[in-house]
Amino acid sequence: ALQTSRPQQQAEPRRRRHDRSPMATMIAYVLTGHGGPEKLEYREAFPRPVAGPGEVLVRVRACGCNNTDINTRIGWYSKAVTAGTTETQGGADVEADGSWGGHLTFPRVQGADICGEVAEVGDGVEEALVGKRVLVDTWVRDPAEPTNMRKMRFVGSELDGGFAQFAKVPRRQIHVVDSEQLTDAELATFATAYTTAENMLNRAKVTAGDVVLIPGASGGVGSALIQLANRRKATTVAMCSESKRAAVEAVGPTAVLPREPADVAAALKAAVGRDTVDVLADVVGGPAWPKLLDVVERGGRFTCAGAIAGPIVDFDLRTFYLKDLTFVGATCVPDGTFADLVGYIEKGEVKPLLAATFPLEDLPKAQETFVAKKFVGNIVIVMP
Repeated sequence: ALQTSRPQQQAEPRRRRHDRSPMATMIAYVLTGHGGPEKLEYREAFPRPVAGPGEVLVRVRACGCNNTDINTRIGWYSKAVTAGTTETQGGADVEADGSWGGHLTFPRVQGADICGEVAEVGDGVEEALVGKRVLVDTWVRDPAEPTNMRKMRFVGSELDGGFAQFAKVPRRQIHVVDSEQLTDAELATFATAYTTAENMLNRAKVTAGDVVLIPGASGGVGSALIQLANRRKATTVAMCSESKRAAVEAVGPTAVLPREPADVAAALKAAVGRDTVDVLADVVGGPAWPKLLDVVERGGRFTCAGAIAGPIVDFDLRTFYLKDLTFVGATCVPDGTFADLVGYIEKGEVKPLLAATFPLEDLPKAQETFVAKKFVGNIVIVMP
């Protein structure tokens, strides 16, 4: 059954450094290889991590789902895969490059969007953090070279994440959050989707007055793009299916277009008074992409952080160079972006869009629901 309210929280014993008692194991869902849902295993006695020097152990209360979970499980990042995000991909043929950053080791606890409390601290970490409610920055950077993308790791991919009762992360990853009005599940909707969206807008240099076209506006990143671009006083034009139109309109875009209008330029003209946009902010790709690129204004920008409808597109280089377009990918998120997001949350400048919650034991069902894309916002796993 779906859970839509904040899960009841039981008091955890205050743990000192390196204290494994009274719980040496934990409940976790682990990924055992690339493939279908059968690669997910529910384990009731998975080793509980210990906070080492400079680390904290977080008691996970809720953890959001995102496309990276699905893409990693099915091996979608592999060059061998040419279709969109579907359950038909994955397997041994993608082992070498099936994760976003290359080779992935198993078993792996996935889940990046962690909300919980600090349960334990390692040497060199202030004990006053124990018991604090925190969000976890999903991008782990090398302290000596924080801008070196080759050394960046993603929570739930290169290190274990939050589809478990506990998660261990470096101290610098946690951000104490002051937001009593939001539940743990609501707070778990932000991390990946909203930092991805903010990074896209930063890289595309979106400012007040820009017209931003947002395909896939009903998804986590798409709905975050609407809110964050609105925050910059841009004109936001969302695209979604008719069945989701009312829910997307409630997020607050300037206008909403059909998912695939017959004439994109004409639809824009009718909606916002001009037939071009300054920025195309896309996580969809697929067959419709060339028509969207055609409506980007001369000197405009294309920013991309996904391709759920398909990574292989028909691209006319003349559109790119004759219109002096700027293309920017947006994967690795710079330091400081997550802290900015926490500030937006605490000031109420962005709102959570919690579509549904599932208990941890129903993770495969949650992922099935996530892939079906019949919801608006985000899906969250709550912990036992």
